[in-house]
Amino acid sequence: MSRPGFLLSAWPWRSAAYLLSGAVTGAVTLVGIVTPAVVGGALAVVLVGLPLLVMAALTGIPVAWAERRRVRLVDRDPMPGRHQVPTAPGLWAWLRTRLREQTTWRELGYALLFAVLLWPVDALAVTVALVFPLSMVVTPLVMATVGDGHEAKVLKEWTVTTWPTAFGVALLGLLLMGLCAYVLGVAAGARAGLARLLIASREGELDAKVVELARSRVRLVDAFEAERRRIERDLHDGAQQRLVALTMALGLARLDARPGALADQLTRAHEEAGKALAELRELIHGIHPKVLTDYGLRAAVSDAADRCAVPVDVDLELPGRPPQAVESAAYFVVCEALANVDRHSGAGGSRVSGGHHGGRLVLEVRDDGCGGADPSAGSGLTGLADRVSVLDGRLALTSPPGGPTLLRVEFPCELTKAADRSA
Repeated sequence: MSRPGFLLSAWPWRSAAYLLSGAVTGAVTLVGIVTPAVVGGALAVVLVGLPLLVMAALTGIPVAWAERRRVRLVDRDPMPGRHQVPTAPGLWAWLRTRLREQTTWRELGYALLFAVLLWPVDALAVTVALVFPLSMVVTPLVMATVGDGHEAKVLKEWTVTTWPTAFGVALLGLLLMGLCAYVLGVAAGARAGLARLLIASREGELDAKVVELARSRVRLVDAFEAERRRIERDLHDGAQQRLVALTMALGLARLDARPGALADQLTRAHEEAGKALAELRELIHGIHPKVLTDYGLRAAVSDAADRCAVPVDVDLELPGRPPQAVESAAYFVVCEALANVDRHSGAGGSRVSGGHHGGRLVLEVRDDGCGGADPSAGSGLTGLADRVSVLDGRLALTSPPGGPTLLRVEFPCELTKAADRSA
């Protein structure tokens, strides 16, 4: 508004359109709230009116939706308004979510204020800022047509009988119209600011949404871990057992076969079946090792250490078991770290240590290798770091050139007894 070209820009007209549409929308809102509220209240004693009362309570949602779009006429910054996502599909889940969240009731409060007070103010502002100046500007035209060139009424209060006076009033109307353009801008800006204050998302609600988002991420991780365990069980109890039976059958057939081409083919088939069985076992172990499910993190880490080509010393003190998602993430971090020790470090030895202290599961993997590890160079730890962060954990890597390399991972969690987990 402080710019010199404001009067010649579209902003005065956009302000007038915002206030005028507010007057119309407010009148419709008044009818939309009063009608279901009155009818629903009268019929509530026979329960027929309850849906109408619910409809009245939800009136603020479409009003706020329309207001967020009307505000764009005078404010280019989008107005945030984030309703919670229903926890389940269907109308009932949507209604429960809307009736329980603060945003719905704050929007209803704005709709009531809009219907009772704000839209008459909008209408009054538009009337004062447009009708009065325009009535003065058209004074010469009124005098030439309605007054037969002799007289004209100005604002139905004053009578103009001479042409110089009529043109003077018109000029005054033009000046007043310029002043009223600023009045419209101020009024529209104040109304848009009030709407933003009342129906835009608050910091507390945004924080609550962040918390809910974090919880949903944890639920997704839990579901992902459950699916991994299901796949592991299906492969272990199904495909692996059939492959074991096939390998044994081929072995027996090879023993019974006479020397010759058939025996050679059975031998090759038996060897290929054995290789496929070994690969399947490695695949199952990579999806979710059975030892982790049955015996816990310490046993699974010890098993991973035994399979590492570099000697690994394991020192884990865990009086119980962490949550399944934490346990799985910690195990795969250790496995990836040991794989990097084996492939890249040139270390003569490694050590895995950790425990549960102060409500946090802490694991450290240390080696005496050459150091200089870079997580961004494709070590596989980047994806694991994302997985750790979903569980509110932290992963830190220290690997100066020349070594040693230290990987530290922490998870906030509480331990449960093994009996409780198995139950």
